[in-house]
Amino acid sequence: MHNFIFISPNFPTNYWKFCRELKNNGFNVLGIGDCPYENLAAELKQSLTEYYYVHSLTSYEEVYRGAAYFAFRYGRIDFIESNNEFWLEQDARLRTDFNVCSGFKTEDMAKVKCKSRMKEYYKKAGVVTARYCMATSPEVCRKFIEEVGYPVIVKPDNGVGANDTYKLSSDEDLKNFFNTKPPVEYIMEEFVDAEVNSYDAIINSRGEPIFETGNVTPYSIMDIVNTNGNSIYYIVNKLADDVRDAGRRTVKAFGVKSRFVHFEFFRLTKDQYLGKKGDVIALEVNMRPCGGFTPDMMNYANSTDVYKIWADMIAYDSTLVSTGEKFFCAFAGRRDGKPFVYSDKDIMQRYAANLKSYDRIPDALSAAMGNTMFLANFKTKEEMSLFYKNVLLTKEL
Repeated sequence: MHNFIFISPNFPTNYWKFCRELKNNGFNVLGIGDCPYENLAAELKQSLTEYYYVHSLTSYEEVYRGAAYFAFRYGRIDFIESNNEFWLEQDARLRTDFNVCSGFKTEDMAKVKCKSRMKEYYKKAGVVTARYCMATSPEVCRKFIEEVGYPVIVKPDNGVGANDTYKLSSDEDLKNFFNTKPPVEYIMEEFVDAEVNSYDAIINSRGEPIFETGNVTPYSIMDIVNTNGNSIYYIVNKLADDVRDAGRRTVKAFGVKSRFVHFEFFRLTKDQYLGKKGDVIALEVNMRPCGGFTPDMMNYANSTDVYKIWADMIAYDSTLVSTGEKFFCAFAGRRDGKPFVYSDKDIMQRYAANLKSYDRIPDALSAAMGNTMFLANFKTKEEMSLFYKNVLLTKEL
């Protein structure tokens, strides 16, 4: 029997479904997490062979002890995974220390975590990237800005999501950035007028996709985080050919195998230095599923089960799970305290036939996603647009 250590199986709250499908495929599913066992969801408890509680997942020593305990009790560890951006480097360190051959090791992390290193692999894939410099000093940044002009974007070279990402529009902004910059490496990029299109796929051990989909984020997540705004994005009913092509080339360039991936691309909304309106430009790679409740949205949009497809990839390197009727699956995240015209109850009644889920968003995800979420399926983009308009409509005060 294969042994699979799943790091933080309780968060996001839907990740117990990955564990369930691994167990259904005959794995020992061994959880390590910072939630006391008695507080785990019943579905997760039923999906785990055993659970090892740590006071903090940020303590490598504690997590290492948990993995060592499982290795002693169950034998060789075959897989270590969290499917979570925050723990990717720790996952790789554990694989390295326990000689787990599936997945990225410590030496692979720079190319998949550092935005500056990603550029060379995108170049290898033949996908254009935004111009950049490392934000090492005001002088270096000013020289770069002379070339590309304001505005520019600054973000941690090794960061998670849109946290600590800022748009600088003037010398004053640049000065303020350096006065308050935390002591980590930042990258500066030219500003790109675009919406974000993603390539989401489950890749087998030969680097081939066994499932593909994508999402579109019309608004900047950076702006949502920095302005405390509402959040929207949707899973497409059909993956665009140019995004599929760019995604597959990126998979090959990065040497991705046996992973669920979320690659982000810009689709230009107007002609600019990087290309023509509509062109697809590289943004960043994420070597894990798109966060939060997005795997469920992929299921709703494709009438399928990505949790099982992923577990089948781990167990069999292929899947018999098919996709069915296609939809646009819309996410709308409302921010607490805004004067919405329609109450949550109004929306639930109006869209009862479309709604797939309504819930509070965990605090750890709320900065980028809002506080209350609606997930709904639509056959047409026009119906979805009206849904967004009604959900986010506010009263004039």
